[in-house]
Amino acid sequence: MSENENKPEQKHDPADPQEMASVFGDTSIGLPTEKWEKKLKENEKTALFTKEPAHRSFAPRSIWAFLLLITFVASTCCGFYLAVRPVPKCKKIAHSDTNNNGTLLTSFSKSSKSSKPGIAWIKVRGVIAQDNNSGPWSRPTGAAAIAKRIRQAAEDKNVKAIVLDINSPGGTVASVQNIYGELLKAKEQGKKIVALMRDVAASGGFYIAMAADKIVAEPGTITGSVGVIMQTSNVEGLFDKIGVKVTPITSGKYKDMGSAYRPMTDAEKAILQDMVNDTYTQFFAAVKAGRPEVKAEDLTEYTDGRVFTGQRAFNLGFIDKLGGEEEARLLAGELAGLKDPEIVNQRGENIREFIFSLGSNMESQTLAKQLQTLATPSVSYLWVN
Repeated sequence: MSENENKPEQKHDPADPQEMASVFGDTSIGLPTEKWEKKLKENEKTALFTKEPAHRSFAPRSIWAFLLLITFVASTCCGFYLAVRPVPKCKKIAHSDTNNNGTLLTSFSKSSKSSKPGIAWIKVRGVIAQDNNSGPWSRPTGAAAIAKRIRQAAEDKNVKAIVLDINSPGGTVASVQNIYGELLKAKEQGKKIVALMRDVAASGGFYIAMAADKIVAEPGTITGSVGVIMQTSNVEGLFDKIGVKVTPITSGKYKDMGSAYRPMTDAEKAILQDMVNDTYTQFFAAVKAGRPEVKAEDLTEYTDGRVFTGQRAFNLGFIDKLGGEEEARLLAGELAGLKDPEIVNQRGENIREFIFSLGSNMESQTLAKQLQTLATPSVSYLWVN
């Protein structure tokens, strides 16, 4: 062990002149004792004021973080309130369009206090069904939301006509008939209705167009598919492979009719076929009532489920005019007695569309919902391939 390790640790006394001399050198050569003691005290005071305590350094940061949080929460609440609050008045907007996913492409809106009459532009996109999204930011795009917009337009005195912008392969029977019924009620209230067929207006999309006074479509639009389809699944073979067996307990022999866990009997097929035929009769009656100028032989031939182009539909009398959105707008104005009509929508509609689109894009079906969809048969006015 070295000699330095055996020496005890010495404590330094800053007030001892001899100790300070050993640290700072010989004080007799430098400052007098009174002066360096005074200088030492001044240095200690300076260090005391310049050293920032830990709680002081944290306080400004926490205050800024709190203020930023309050600002964010307040701005979010105000924006949400302005977006969803009910406003009975209308405002004029320049025409905007959306892609097939419902994403807003262009929007040039301006507020106006004018009560000048115009037309309402209501879009129908994708499969027509009830909206099962339950998230707080879900975009309301189901059949009930579309029917609500039709009712609002029918009650608005400034709306003289409705353009139903359809890009849909159809949907479930009840949802399609819900929209169809609201369109008929709007006509009873004096609104003129023009249906605009986009890329696809088949089956249920064709059904709701039958309520319109006039129909416009592009020559290449896919339309038709007048008919009903009911699809059932059978996963019995898959369940046998993985060792799963389902044993239903029912109150009647037809209670589990259409079950995905066993084959369907002939009696069950007959019952479901009768139901499909009944809903098809309702579809055919709507087409016949909406297109009385179509020849009887053409009506029978082209309502067998086939699809056809907009050009063929025009030749047969299923649509009234070939064209796009501008033709539909001018035609709606002509029916309503408006020259160069403007489109009126409820205030805040575009803001709500943007907010809801953020939430809807993040939603996905859970496995339980997918299995429920697979196991539940549905009757649809839907074109599938």
